[in-house]
Amino acid sequence: MIESNKYGNNATKYKASRFCVAPMLDWTDRHCRFFHRLISQHALLYTEMVTTGALIHGDRHRFLQFNAAEHPLALQLGGCKPGDLAICAKMAEDYGYDEVNLNVGCPSDRVQSGRFGASLMAEPLLVAECVAAMQQAVSIPVTIKSRIGIDDRDSYGELVHFIGTIASAGCKTFIVHARKAWLSGLSPKQNREVPPLRYDVVFQLKLDFPELGLILNGGIDSLDQAEQILMQLDGVMVGREAYHKPYLLAEVDKRFFGATVDILSREQILIALIPYIQQQLKTQVRLNSVTRHILGLFHGMPGAKAWRRYLSDHVGKPGADENVLLEALKLTVQ
Repeated sequence: MIESNKYGNNATKYKASRFCVAPMLDWTDRHCRFFHRLISQHALLYTEMVTTGALIHGDRHRFLQFNAAEHPLALQLGGCKPGDLAICAKMAEDYGYDEVNLNVGCPSDRVQSGRFGASLMAEPLLVAECVAAMQQAVSIPVTIKSRIGIDDRDSYGELVHFIGTIASAGCKTFIVHARKAWLSGLSPKQNREVPPLRYDVVFQLKLDFPELGLILNGGIDSLDQAEQILMQLDGVMVGREAYHKPYLLAEVDKRFFGATVDILSREQILIALIPYIQQQLKTQVRLNSVTRHILGLFHGMPGAKAWRRYLSDHVGKPGADENVLLEALKLTVQ
């Protein structure tokens, strides 16, 4: 796991994966990650899942580019061919990513048809082969993100076999979404909500594999809850809660990494984002490509609805620039 080494007297003694923001398709793009990094300097951030085919046959720079401020940062890959994954892992290392993660948890129809994502949980030997090939290609950590089971293959014994097989190939860190996945009958959204959360299964995995780094994902909606989970596990991964309520990340550095810097206010975060927006607009990036990620900044605060409405109504107008954010800010109660 990656060492966090920025800011704060005590932060270097903690792994960056102690607190992670989940990879989320169509959400955790480079603009979202830059914004999240303004709020937390230490949380480990993840890209959206990128398929090996997109990197090998497409515009790899478009998928792999990121701002240096985003570190620590992990690339999540989707794929099932060891050779292709090794090539893409090397790309990740060459671009400067701190970790490369293999998606063995996404249950969508698209990933099933491509023989990757959660469907790979039925093929632990193949996953182990993929991990071994990736590790031979790079020196950065190679990690796995999985579910606790799929369909009717959800016994604890099968999960132990899966984890043990991949661990024997050298994988030392597992991010486990504490729900099983139904590969037929449920949509991806339903697979995030319908199967019951089984934190107890992940806790038991840590007891049975104490040498591994176990990070829990699924249903975490507060820092108090994350703190309780960290009493038994090595890390937590927060997804949609961090996206819809990004100011949740404001206390992460102090609470989980021992940082001593002051917590920025929402207004300070917004002002810090302005130079980035100005730079992006110069490269023909649409204002909405950035602002869609910050709609939840004032969640739960007076003026939050007016903030969201003003941004939504004005970011698409001709000539819209950073002043739209400053005008929207006036509608909030500081």
